[in-house]
Amino acid sequence: MDSLNPMPPMAQTQAGGDALLDKARRHLIQPWPLVEALGTESRMLLSRSDGIYVYDEQGRRLIDGPAGMWCVQVGHGRPEMAQAIADQVLSLPYYSPWYTTTGPAAELAEKIASYAPGDLDFVFFTTGGSTAVDSALRLVQFYNNVRGRPEKKIIIARQGGYHGSTYLTATCSGKPRDKGLMDQASDIVRHLFAPYPYRRPEGMSVEAFCDFLVEELERTILELGPERVACFVAEPILASGGVIVPPEGYQRRMEAVCRKYDVLTIADEVVTGFGRLGEMFTSETLFGLKPDMITFAKGVTSGYIPLGGIVISRRLIEEMKATGNGAAMFANGYTYSSHPVACAAALKNIEIIERERLCEHVREVGPYFQARLQELAELPIVGEVRGMGLMACIECVSDRTSREPLALDQEVGRRIDRHCQELGLIVRPMGYLCVMSPPLIITRAQIDEMVSILRQGIERTQDDLRREGLWRG
Repeated sequence: MDSLNPMPPMAQTQAGGDALLDKARRHLIQPWPLVEALGTESRMLLSRSDGIYVYDEQGRRLIDGPAGMWCVQVGHGRPEMAQAIADQVLSLPYYSPWYTTTGPAAELAEKIASYAPGDLDFVFFTTGGSTAVDSALRLVQFYNNVRGRPEKKIIIARQGGYHGSTYLTATCSGKPRDKGLMDQASDIVRHLFAPYPYRRPEGMSVEAFCDFLVEELERTILELGPERVACFVAEPILASGGVIVPPEGYQRRMEAVCRKYDVLTIADEVVTGFGRLGEMFTSETLFGLKPDMITFAKGVTSGYIPLGGIVISRRLIEEMKATGNGAAMFANGYTYSSHPVACAAALKNIEIIERERLCEHVREVGPYFQARLQELAELPIVGEVRGMGLMACIECVSDRTSREPLALDQEVGRRIDRHCQELGLIVRPMGYLCVMSPPLIITRAQIDEMVSILRQGIERTQDDLRREGLWRG
């Protein structure tokens, strides 16, 4: 069999699948495990994938609703992606970025800089989103040290935001359930209210809520002291926080406050970049921003190979050079920074996005995707359907007037996901939220199928809750 072609649907037997699951239970720790589940947990075992679909060990086909984790932009099983990766492995699989440069890294840096707004001309490659944001934050610290401002170190982030799993990026993340018993560098991070229109104070207009958020940022900077506040890190749309789309003009006004007080801005486009919203980068084209740095990962390779990075303003580089501290070293890097195979994969991925006009495709089908999902707002358990481009969230509530989440909020999304999987769709459940972010190649007919299954999954969950006396409806 050609090694670049996917294995046949039933190549993995049920017995083989059971053996693999047993090995995973006994030895494999996966992300975000519960202590009580260690050694016993059994997550769904996938055997292959193709296009917008994945297949479990029984050969059952499921729509990949989350695109892996916001990332499989060009779809699964692309032979030309496999070929580009294989060609680079055979040519030069790896060499240390401490001593050498490779062609794929140089070409990819130029390509990414060409899509970035303003003077974001320099690219630093990392291993993924967490290390990209961590490196951006460390660069902010280094920048202020080089400029003789060692006290300017406080990072402003937001409740509901997610920026990664390193010590520093996890501190910046504002999702309480992700923090648990994990330690954080809380002395240098401050969190603002989430720009969450659905959860704004009762009786407050969206416009007034936006005013409140902007005033909160300025008040926080003044209370802490502008000489101590280093940067504001924010996703254009809060992704893992529940696809929270801020009020109109919010991003631009927040950036203006940061400029006023010499606070650097980091746009975390790990999720929103590379076509998810119909643009390679969304900061300027959709939100009018020209941040000092943009972080990226996920969609840059469509998840085929791990890669992340930062696009950095030329102004920051020139300001550091102008201090006369030319011998200062930004002592930050990874064994796999600028990895040639990952960069080759990214170049091919971007080529596919450009050639197949996937950004234009998202701009075309995105409104249809959002409109079809809005039809689910009529279901009694659905409080709000929101999103942009090819990312969306269904928020479930016990009462649509009070907007109160269901008492068993940790389970509602999982219940919906279980029903949807039985029907042929994977949903990303997060408490009482269900997130959808399919591959960018999805068609209108496939959107129709996805929404139909999701409707059935929600209706079956409503029936379960009524039967169990957990919700009146």
